[in-house]
Amino acid sequence: MDRLSNANSKDNLTRRIIETKGIVQGVGFRPFVFQIAKRYGLHGWVLNTSGGVLIEVEGAEESLHAFLDDLTMQLPPLAKIDTISVIEAEAAGYQDFKIRQSQAQPGKYVSISPDVGTCADCQRELMDSTDHRYGYPFINCTNCGPRFSIITDIPYDRQFTSMQRFQMCDTCSQEYTDPDDRRFHAQPNACAQCGPQLTFMGGTPLQVINGEAIKLTAQALQEGKILAIKGLGGFHLACSATDETTVAELRRRKHRYGKAMAVMMKDLEQAARYCELSATEEKLLVSPRRPIVILNQRQGTKIASSVTFGLPTLGVMLPYTPLHFLLLDSYREPLVMTSGNISEEPLVSSNEEAIVKLGVIADCFLMHNRDIVNKIDDSVTRIIAGREAVIRRARGYAPEPLLLPEQLPEILGCGPEQKNTFCLTRDYHAFVSQHIGDLDNLPTLEYYERMIDFYKHIFRINPRIVAHDLHPAYLSTHYAQSIGNAQLLGVQHHHAHIVSCMLENGVTDQVIGIAFDGTGYGTDGNLWGGEFLLADYRSFTRLGHFKYVRMPGGEKAIKEPYRMAYGYLYSLFGKDTRTFQKYLDTIEDEELLIMAQQMDKHINAPLTSSCARLFDAVSALINIARIVRYEGEAAVRLESIIDEGVIDFYDFDLQGYILDPAPLLKGVYNDLANNIVPSTIAAKFHNGLIKAISNVCRRISNHTGVKKVCLSGGVFQNAFLLKGLVKRLTKEGFSVFWQQKVPANDGGISLGQVMIAHYNLSR
Repeated sequence: MDRLSNANSKDNLTRRIIETKGIVQGVGFRPFVFQIAKRYGLHGWVLNTSGGVLIEVEGAEESLHAFLDDLTMQLPPLAKIDTISVIEAEAAGYQDFKIRQSQAQPGKYVSISPDVGTCADCQRELMDSTDHRYGYPFINCTNCGPRFSIITDIPYDRQFTSMQRFQMCDTCSQEYTDPDDRRFHAQPNACAQCGPQLTFMGGTPLQVINGEAIKLTAQALQEGKILAIKGLGGFHLACSATDETTVAELRRRKHRYGKAMAVMMKDLEQAARYCELSATEEKLLVSPRRPIVILNQRQGTKIASSVTFGLPTLGVMLPYTPLHFLLLDSYREPLVMTSGNISEEPLVSSNEEAIVKLGVIADCFLMHNRDIVNKIDDSVTRIIAGREAVIRRARGYAPEPLLLPEQLPEILGCGPEQKNTFCLTRDYHAFVSQHIGDLDNLPTLEYYERMIDFYKHIFRINPRIVAHDLHPAYLSTHYAQSIGNAQLLGVQHHHAHIVSCMLENGVTDQVIGIAFDGTGYGTDGNLWGGEFLLADYRSFTRLGHFKYVRMPGGEKAIKEPYRMAYGYLYSLFGKDTRTFQKYLDTIEDEELLIMAQQMDKHINAPLTSSCARLFDAVSALINIARIVRYEGEAAVRLESIIDEGVIDFYDFDLQGYILDPAPLLKGVYNDLANNIVPSTIAAKFHNGLIKAISNVCRRISNHTGVKKVCLSGGVFQNAFLLKGLVKRLTKEGFSVFWQQKVPANDGGISLGQVMIAHYNLSR
């Protein structure tokens, strides 16, 4: 290093103008640039712009080469450079190196860091009684803390965050301006003297002071109370995860029946006592993203049965804010931490809204006065076939962009109706939003529209091309149609699924696309969901699908799977329900008669090719889910009871590329008559499905020569099915791709929409 520094003489000075784009703001990038410039004795400056980070640096040629090497090879933990441009210029005669004030550039944009879990250094300081920030629930630094949830505009400076109202004290200001400090230009920097504060509100008058608020919260939890706790991106509803009475009461008050709830564990050691943990799962739990990870539960633990309602898996996350670390250090037992909202509405994020909406659920409140600008749910992931598969993409992941294989114009993909995300593109970036939710209520629709406006503003995107689902009744379709001065393109739901998978896996040529889910509007007006497509970015051909069956009662059949069981049995045995009456013995005779008329006269009994509806029918027949309380429950429960030691399978009929499940259903019917246990039936169903899918793929490949297969749709969140299918298809010589970065469920639809729109309207 001395040799490089000594090489700087006036005769051999030269300058580099460097522009970096990517996640380079709010992640300690400018302090990092400052430090390496000092290391090599270089002069110049660095500043944030609306488009990234701009650097001018000059010195000896050898020192500049070393600087550029370190710039790209030794990035801060959270930084990510997508593009870098370097221009040579004559020396300008700089005398030192400075961090300059940020510059706004009209039309320019920069990627924004997701919110980041508390780093190890801050965790250590938080628990150190000699440290300035001991016990301070909002400790952070350039390597961790809030980012997306507090930002109002770019560049990422304190004045454009909800920390603007907190004036730093002398100690924090000194850290903020010290290039050698870990909090140098850390925008949310604060301490107990100058920063946000916790407040506890219970049955007694308002209690203030951070440490006391934590103690009161832990005490309330120990007393079996339900807490509304304001976190990083919104409120959680929290209670003891080992108290059956309290968990059941939380479900009753929230009207959340059936769906499993997430649990926050104190640390990895505690998580390992309750769940089986692989090295990959451990790494994911402690990663800066800190998602909820779906794990296999150990038997005989103290977790209340109503947390998961009998499922063998448990959604687990570790503390990711200082508040969480302090709370779990005081309480020390697993906590239910479920989204703080009225069921199906967006997350509650403000104190005022929490008191109004969560007051009927929570006994006490733990709140703070740092405003949440952009509400964002916890992300949910699972390790499948050794890889992370994102199920809900939100905190820790959004709004980090996906890199595109080619430059795209400004396009909006409006997404689907359920599990909505939207996507905006610009240049080589696709900005897939955080999980929005189901667009079937006004609060969620308003949240959706507000977040689209925010993303358009923050990333300086004004889309002139808008893609939407083909379904004419979807609110996302209506939103697209309300946009003026834009080219609109309706995109078929399952084509978008497959292109989303292709895009994230870098597949550019034609594929066999297998899209299995609950429903999607087909080009023939029917409800698709068990599709075999020959697809590329521009178009698709529907080669095969599950044989159509009617859904007696229409949408009611989705929530009442016994209707699908009836529909399939009716298609096998006709009107004589006496043949299969005992398997539907809970259904009233009058309802059986109505369903028979619906099937016979095609009244409120639409046709569907959905694979998910077949899962529903089998689950109802074996009596594990005749009525469901949330989307996909029947399939989740069917997967959960599989006897993995069973290698037998049910057959399908394959007529061309059309899969007819009649032999499978007859097999289930016969096994039930012979008192075969449900776990064996579940295994034979899954094994038969894997075999049938591979048979269709082989037949399509023999006809087309295509050997690449993309798997997408919510059905492929079934770990047993996905692992088994990938293994079988790979063994048969196929290259198999599935989704990891964006959800295989409808949360990935918007990404596929934008690429299809690009290939049809702008390429």
